Amino acid sequence: MVNLTAVIIAKNEEGRIGKCLDSLKGFAGSIVVIDNLSTDRTVELCKKYGAEVIVHEEKEYFGNQRNIGIKNAPGEWIIQMDADEIVPKETADKIIKALQSPGEFVAFNVLRKNFFLGRPLKTAGNYSYMTKIFKKGRAVYADNCFHEELNIDGPVGNIDAEIDHYPFTSISQVIDKCNYYSEIESDLFLRSKDKVSIKEIKYRLTWKSLKLFWKLYFRKKGYKDGMHGLAWCILNVIGPQVRWMKIWEKASKEGKLTD
Repeated sequence: MVNLTAVIIAKNEEGRIGKCLDSLKGFAGSIVVIDNLSTDRTVELCKKYGAEVIVHEEKEYFGNQRNIGIKNAPGEWIIQMDADEIVPKETADKIIKALQSPGEFVAFNVLRKNFFLGRPLKTAGNYSYMTKIFKKGRAVYADNCFHEELNIDGPVGNIDAEIDHYPFTSISQVIDKCNYYSEIESDLFLRSKDKVSIKEIKYRLTWKSLKLFWKLYFRKKGYKDGMHGLAWCILNVIGPQVRWMKIWEKASKEGKLTD
């Protein structure tokens, strides 16, 4: 039996984490959940599934939470999960088979299939390999990095299997997440800058946004996913625009704007 620990970071996920935990039954020998001060029944549900729950507040650098999970994972191998991800049975079987004979590999990529409003998306960067599994002691997330960066010490292999990801069931959820993350990202950006150019902000809100839409919708063929693909590409352009408008707003108040 492969000694595998699932590490999950969560906050107020009582409505979704049950399906994630169900998919780990008979697959992960242990589960560690890093809870970011949930105010719902997330902790209670995780404990009912036999997970070890570590409560740790983190407002900016979520890779730090994952590192806490890595440190406390008893398994030889770790699979990093989000509360809105599900491991299908056939994927679990393929992962176990790969870990039984890993060869030179210390980590493995699997395909992450994103669902948007209940529909799987196969374009615009929504269907690609992602490093989710690694040997304990051979990978760590970069400290104090907002977008989680996994540093791996050794070769990485691919497993031809999918993990299903259900991040959004409504447009409102996308907007709420955009507002949440753009607030943090704009603060971090301004913290690192003495001055911000109004010229750069205008470029980011106009030409850069158009180029991003072209990349997602045309070059990465988002149009092939129909109306779902169009909406997804537009929302992924709106996110950076909101961030840069908040940078403009805050830089104005802080006297950091330059021509």
